[in-house]
Amino acid sequence: MFKSKLFYIVMMIVLIVISGCSKTDESKDVSVKSSDNDSEKQEEIELTFYYPVQVGGPINKIIEEIASDFTEENPHIKINPVYTGDYDNTMIKTQTDIQGNNPPDLAVLLAIDLYTLMDMNAIIPMDDLMENDNDADEYVSDFIPAFLENSKADDKIWSIPFQRSTPVLYYNKEAFKEVGLDPENPPETWNDLIDYSEKLTVRNKDQVERWGVQIPSSTNPWIFKGFVLQSGGILDENGKDVYFHEESVEEALQLHLDLAHKHETMAKGVIDWATTPTDFIEGKAAMIYHTTGNLTNIKDNADFDFGVAYLPANKNYGAPTGGGNFYIFEGISEEKKEAAWEFIKFATSAERAAQWSIDTGYIATRESAYETEVMKEYLESFPQAEVAKNQLEYAGSEMSTHNNGEVTEILKSAFQSVLTGEQQPKEAMEKAQQEADKVLEPFRK
Repeated sequence: MFKSKLFYIVMMIVLIVISGCSKTDESKDVSVKSSDNDSEKQEEIELTFYYPVQVGGPINKIIEEIASDFTEENPHIKINPVYTGDYDNTMIKTQTDIQGNNPPDLAVLLAIDLYTLMDMNAIIPMDDLMENDNDADEYVSDFIPAFLENSKADDKIWSIPFQRSTPVLYYNKEAFKEVGLDPENPPETWNDLIDYSEKLTVRNKDQVERWGVQIPSSTNPWIFKGFVLQSGGILDENGKDVYFHEESVEEALQLHLDLAHKHETMAKGVIDWATTPTDFIEGKAAMIYHTTGNLTNIKDNADFDFGVAYLPANKNYGAPTGGGNFYIFEGISEEKKEAAWEFIKFATSAERAAQWSIDTGYIATRESAYETEVMKEYLESFPQAEVAKNQLEYAGSEMSTHNNGEVTEILKSAFQSVLTGEQQPKEAMEKAQQEADKVLEPFRK
């Protein structure tokens, strides 16, 4: 009887222990499963991404692919590109939405929009996100220095270079051969430019069938700044000062006038930006100044051999940088800011930057992009694409000031008034200087 009771007690203890162990294991299992479910149910984030369409080529499709590839690697983040017209229209929509307390999460806008966006308290400095990213310093230091100039203000980085460019000289090698010019030796100086353009201009009685050179002037005076740099001058400094009345600016204006009126190798008046590449492709202009962002468009559509060269020098070589940067906006959640930062890094990775350059003609913004196999192979087969990158050695930042739209419009109006014969260079630029000083005075205090 005693043995029977003892056996019963022992068996009960064993069962209790087993039951306890089973419950402990089960609770551990539940805990693990619960943790797994939490990670699987990571909150989905959607980002509204404003993107401008400015140059030729199927860029929308490329943007869609970048957004789709990013979401494939980051399933909880969806990028919604919104195509908002050219840069000006995109900036107008962005400003309108900011004022309506409905900003985008991120956008590609002109690098020169920086001070305008800062004055609206619309954007965040990237430094805030870089603090929590161990790879951020290495990432930023890999960008080509000339492209970072328009990203910085107040000792902070406010935007990340994306689709960047400089103007270059495109020239028709077959037209060169036709008039006895060496197709491997484009004009190197302003004097060469005048000489070559005279030889390349084709007239049929009073009609010009082919202009020697075409320099667009219908949009902001971006290309014009290159002429100023070539004359040893600058247009602006620190967002608060401009130098429109300097001798270098007058020299640059005089060259434009001389090409059109004295040498008659360029059309008089204001020349349209958008139609200039088409005129080149159709043989209506033997040489054009235009953005590298149209390189792929010209490559795909020109039925003749063409070259790409530095902008001809005066006292020295010089070209402005241009194009768009990524911005992240105030008024969105911290989670969205972090997600936007991850997308920017993805879109500007070395491989992506290289492929973007190949697909569009924009310059790859990171040094490491030129070490990728895809870029090395591309440059070997199409060396024209390397000209713009090499020209960056002589590049300066694009004009960017507080109230940049207003200041740019002052310069643009003065510039165009000279081209149309309404004012002389000195008169126009002195008046523009006075007007710009009034606009910028509040920011100098």
